[in-house]
Amino acid sequence: MTEQAGSTDSAQMSDTLEIRGAPEPRKIGAVNWLGLWTLYKKEVHRFLKVSFQTILAPVATTLLFMTVFALALGARRGDVGGVPFTAFLAPGLVMMALINNAFANSSSSIIVAKVQGNSVDFLMPPISPAELAVAFITGAMTRGVLVAAATALVIEPFVRVGIAHPLAVAFYGLGTASVLGMVGMIAGVWAEKFDHLAVITNFIIMPLAFLSGTFYSITILPEPFQTISHFNPVFYMIDGFRYGFTGYHDGNLAIGVAILLALNVVLGAASYLVLRTGWRLKS
Repeated sequence: MTEQAGSTDSAQMSDTLEIRGAPEPRKIGAVNWLGLWTLYKKEVHRFLKVSFQTILAPVATTLLFMTVFALALGARRGDVGGVPFTAFLAPGLVMMALINNAFANSSSSIIVAKVQGNSVDFLMPPISPAELAVAFITGAMTRGVLVAAATALVIEPFVRVGIAHPLAVAFYGLGTASVLGMVGMIAGVWAEKFDHLAVITNFIIMPLAFLSGTFYSITILPEPFQTISHFNPVFYMIDGFRYGFTGYHDGNLAIGVAILLALNVVLGAASYLVLRTGWRLKS
């Protein structure tokens, strides 16, 4: 009786295990959508948690720039190409905020993970290099666009700009956010400490933004500085973005479109290769 009861219990347990079944590994298709979405959400939540620092502070800084330049130069500067100076200035400041924050998001995310030693958190899961790149870049784009939109909303009551060409605003805004997100990601991988990122921000990103016609039309520059400005890719980003709002532009829009597309392709390939090789991440 005891042996029979024991065999009955074993059979019941076996049947129960067969019914429940062992957990099967999740099947991943060509794209790990869950992993990609999870990493993207992590990137967004990371900067939203400190929104006073990542969103409100840049908006306040841009508003201060707008106030100072409008009060100091607005009344005396006159129109720029038929556009009031404050309306000319506003899109440049919005784009500058987008550039700084898209770069800051991806670069800081990578360098923090490296310094804290938890980059393994995104290297170990079954996420491909392309998916990693997309998550980091779109996270940076989200922050850049959010800051730009918040800045535009804050400035709008004081400066009536309007949108002359919505497609140009979307193309240059998203294209620039993507480029700076990729630059930030590559810089974050290259940097070994925060000082390295500060060098890139202070000696590359900021000079290119300030000397790209953000606060002035490059037509007022003497030669050879006016010609040199046309070799600055940020000039085309700001010029095209300003055209989307005001209809005014200093440079060749076709060249600007080509440069922005080329930068996205080249930097996209570089971002993929950097993550695929694990350069300065796995060593």
